[in-house]
Amino acid sequence: MKNFEELGIDNNILKAVQELGFKNPMPVQEEVIPLLLSSDKTDIVALAQTGTGKTAAFGIPILQKTDCNSKDVQYLILSPTRELCLQIADDLIDLSKYKQVKIAAVFGGASIEHQIRTIKQGVHIISATPGRLLDLINRKVVNISKIKAVVLDEADEMLNMGFRDELEAILSTTPKEKSTYLFSATMPKEVVAIAEKFQKNPVEITIGRKNAGAENVNHLAYFVQARDRYLALKRIVDFNPDIYGIVFCRTRKETQEVADLLMKDGYNADALHGDLSQAQRDNVMNKFRIRHLKLLVATDVAARGLDVDHLTHVINYNLPDENEIYTHRSGRTGRAGKSGTSVVIANLKEKRKLQDIEKQIGKKFSITSIPVGEEVCEKQLFHLIDRMEKVEVDDTQIESYLPTIYKKLEWLDREELIKKFVSLEFNRFLDYYKNTGDINIQGDRKKDKRERNGNSEYTRFFINVGKMDDIKPVSIIGMINDFTGLRDIEVGEIEILKTFSFFEVDKSFTQNILDAFENKTRKDRKISVEVAESKSRSSGRSDSRNRRSRDERSDRGGGDDRRERKSGGGRSEKRYSDRSERSSGDRSERRSSDRRDKRSGGRPERGSDNRRNRRSDDRPERKTDKRRENWYEDRKPAKFENEGRKSDRKDKKDRKSRKSNSDNSFYSKKSRK
Repeated sequence: MKNFEELGIDNNILKAVQELGFKNPMPVQEEVIPLLLSSDKTDIVALAQTGTGKTAAFGIPILQKTDCNSKDVQYLILSPTRELCLQIADDLIDLSKYKQVKIAAVFGGASIEHQIRTIKQGVHIISATPGRLLDLINRKVVNISKIKAVVLDEADEMLNMGFRDELEAILSTTPKEKSTYLFSATMPKEVVAIAEKFQKNPVEITIGRKNAGAENVNHLAYFVQARDRYLALKRIVDFNPDIYGIVFCRTRKETQEVADLLMKDGYNADALHGDLSQAQRDNVMNKFRIRHLKLLVATDVAARGLDVDHLTHVINYNLPDENEIYTHRSGRTGRAGKSGTSVVIANLKEKRKLQDIEKQIGKKFSITSIPVGEEVCEKQLFHLIDRMEKVEVDDTQIESYLPTIYKKLEWLDREELIKKFVSLEFNRFLDYYKNTGDINIQGDRKKDKRERNGNSEYTRFFINVGKMDDIKPVSIIGMINDFTGLRDIEVGEIEILKTFSFFEVDKSFTQNILDAFENKTRKDRKISVEVAESKSRSSGRSDSRNRRSRDERSDRGGGDDRRERKSGGGRSEKRYSDRSERSSGDRSERRSSDRRDKRSGGRPERGSDNRRNRRSDDRPERKTDKRRENWYEDRKPAKFENEGRKSDRKDKKDRKSRKSNSDNSFYSKKSRK
């Protein structure tokens, strides 16, 4: 491992680095700093987790290459949130302590007039959020003609937050000869598109595996019923007395509700979400950073860009919609070489999503049981004893009080003193946990499957849009929120297929969903939503085929319907495509007769001798009829599948009658064509 002196850093910056307590560069710094110092025309893509030292990796080179004699803006640093923007600016100010580099932070939610005055006084480096920087560029406040490089920090997060248009506008207006430094934790296709459009032969630097989770994070999963999530959260927190972490929720409403419940139950917690004012956000974050709060309950958007060290836990109260977001969440713990724990509170319907996340992060979840009350109390007791053993006693401060204390307690023997000591500290825990049960989901895999399918607290819906319509899980959740106007609907599993999808919501909102999606459109396409049956994996595949057949016949103009028929067997394929299989000689011989048939509607001419033969030839064999009947039976609508069947004899009789009727109507129509 190299030290900072070996990376080619100037003495004035090196002195500041040493005063900040940094001894050896982190892997991303060791790779990036020499590369950027050696060339002014290098584009890079650096993939590394949050908290791996990326700010110093790009900050030290651009500080060293900044021309302090010029008054022009030379470097732009773009980040997704106000917090990260300020953090970057503060870090650069610390690193440039002995170099006269002027740095400004510009972001939304603050006075733009003050920011304009600061920029007009002259700055070399601007750390900014995309929206506010683009506003200042459009106002001609920021002169971008001398920009040497643009840094995109947390690029995947910026694109997830919808800043693509702003990023493209900024990168398009800056000089073409500039360098672009792209830093990201993951590399989704949106980031790839930005790199391909605005970078030239970038050098890719990957610390760890691409799109993988942080190496020092242990991933735990607890399975409980959806209604027991909060109870599970409390037990996890109580079982980890030294916890200092973030609890991630899906919605602002849920975030505030969980934080309120925790505060009501005596925990040092608070909420961070988009409904807070900037002053409230700053107050919450300051309390969390100085550890006056043990738990920060936050949405993903509000927590983006937070730079808090030494977090012991990240708790996923709900799983995120996109797997990449889990990588960001879990990467907030286990930083700077320390270990951390990422906890998922899940229900059985989310097992498949956990498996997808395992593939994403390259690690397995440890499936763990929620501790029972006795285990929680024991853990808290031993934690108190450990604290007591480690307390340093200052005899000089308590010496004058000891005679009175001894006199007060002289009537207690050793055992009584210990009992009262334990009761004083643990009455709250003992009272709460004495009647609590086991909230873990019990049973083997088969039982879990039955519970998941037959005892579900969710309703499963079919919707006629899928991957071909550019649908993602977040798209369906967005439609649910927008169409219903509600933000407290708990969403279960979402399955995106090629031309349609399935999603689950809390059963109590079933009618809300049906009413809200009625007569709705998306990108000029009518949205159709209906209740689907909860099925096991095997029957689910059959249901998907039936659903796909109905959906594609109604919404895709029948093209896929013909392909379905084609796959039914050789005879059926020939019957539906015999026109295309005629030889060129047959076509020329029939051309004149075809014109006559066209005029007469395809009927044989009156008095024709071969009319009887033609009817006989056109009539299909009995075996083909049976194949067509099976084709129909296989594609009956799913809602009829579970209806009670009649007796075998009557069912056979009805089928014969139906076959006879359908044959007559089908072939009479064919003969009239």
